Amino acid sequence: MRADAHDIDVPKPALWGAAALIVLSIALAANARRDRPQTGADVEAVGAWIAFEDRPDGSVAVFDAERGREIGVLPVGQQGFVRGVMRGMFRERKLSAMDRDARFRLARTRDGRLVLDDPDSGRHVDLDSFGPTNSRAFAVFLDEARGGQ
Repeated sequence: MRADAHDIDVPKPALWGAAALIVLSIALAANARRDRPQTGADVEAVGAWIAFEDRPDGSVAVFDAERGREIGVLPVGQQGFVRGVMRGMFRERKLSAMDRDARFRLARTRDGRLVLDDPDSGRHVDLDSFGPTNSRAFAVFLDEARGGQ
C-alpha cells in the first residue's frame, strides 16, 4: 500500500532549517543589490556633465551641460550603442516620472573605467563592460567636454 502525501512526517528541525536558508538567501540577495561603497578605484578622476537633445531631422545633439555648447551629433541611423544606452537611461527616468531634460555624469574613474551616471534615478552604467569600441563612442564626448575647459 502506498503512503499518502499527507502521511509524510517531516521533522520540525528540518523545516526550521529550510526556512532559515530561505531567509538567509533573500537577505544576501537584497544586500548584493544595494550600491556597494565607493573604493579608491571608484572615485572619479575626470568627468563632465552631458545632455542630449533630439533634433527635428532625427539626429541627436550632445551638449556639454555645464557650458551649454554642442560637443557632438549622433546622425540618423548611426551611433547605435550611444543611442541604445541613452534610450535605457531615459526609459528609467520615464518609468520614475522624472523630467526628460536631464544631465548625465560621464566620467573616467581613477582605475580607468568609463562610467555614465544619472544621479537623479541612481542608474549607473559601466561603459567599458561593453568593450573598447563601444566605450570609445562615449569617450569622445568626455574628451570634447574636457577640452573646452
